[in-house]
Amino acid sequence: MTSQKLELGKANLVVFSEILTELAKEDKNILAVTSDSRGSGKLGSYAEELPEQIVEVGIAEQNLVGVSAGLASAGKSVFAVSPGCFLTARSLEQVKNDVAYSKQPVTLVGISAGVSYGALGSTHHSIHDVAVLRAINNINVVIPADNFETREAIIAAAKSETPIYLKFGKKAMPHLPRVTKAFKIGKASTICEGSDVAIIACGETVAPAYEAAQLLQEKGISAEVISMHTVKPLDKEAVLNSAKKCKCVITVEEHSVNGGLGEAVASLLMTEKVYKPFKSVGIPDEETVAGSQVEIFNHYGISAEGLAGVAEKLL
Repeated sequence: MTSQKLELGKANLVVFSEILTELAKEDKNILAVTSDSRGSGKLGSYAEELPEQIVEVGIAEQNLVGVSAGLASAGKSVFAVSPGCFLTARSLEQVKNDVAYSKQPVTLVGISAGVSYGALGSTHHSIHDVAVLRAINNINVVIPADNFETREAIIAAAKSETPIYLKFGKKAMPHLPRVTKAFKIGKASTICEGSDVAIIACGETVAPAYEAAQLLQEKGISAEVISMHTVKPLDKEAVLNSAKKCKCVITVEEHSVNGGLGEAVASLLMTEKVYKPFKSVGIPDEETVAGSQVEIFNHYGISAEGLAGVAEKLL
């Protein structure tokens, strides 16, 4: 792996808005439904340009999902936009029954997700969303790492006949290098190849995972970084191939260590009898500290230095 400094791009939410606007201009059946969240969802310009293709339900997340399911049943391609913490908690029953069980192809867009609300604390953190949605049949969970994956995920979601949950944070994301040039829901992307440690990450944790790989390279340790942008369905082949060729496996996620990417990967490895030293890095089962996203990441070791240290210990 050649060391390189990452160029900073836009916030994934900004890219989401730009691509959705492009698609909606071409297809009048595309609708955005918001719960007083067009501002935080970066949909202000979308609403100005396409006022007949946005529905505002107010601060009523359960109604948001119900209305979105109804519109989808009438043939609309619906993007339901709301903070991830509320979308997957307050309206979980509607997600389960109106969308997933009823097979309505709604794209649920969880904005300001993970710990990106920072100092607002645990009430506004969505570190449970992957766990609860992994337990619900007929919904895919996609967490793009950078602007490229965001663009491709939105394009794919607009064509999908299966419900999707998309998870976005707030901050500008670096453009990641990648070995895998194409994007497909359900197929992981290889960011860089390695043979000593496999780091499997998703969303905004992929960047620090790649930076950790660069630090490890300076010490003669070869790290492979996988962007597992689709947590459900999990790309089993990518996980097994990477784990089998490396000496240890680390998973990284902006989510509780309970029920998320780490447990999905661990379960697969145990089931397939791939026994390697393993560590799941995420938010532990404790009262989450308050602070900025960067401060919270650093506190829990979701950083280049923290992940590199975990790799060295496992090796």
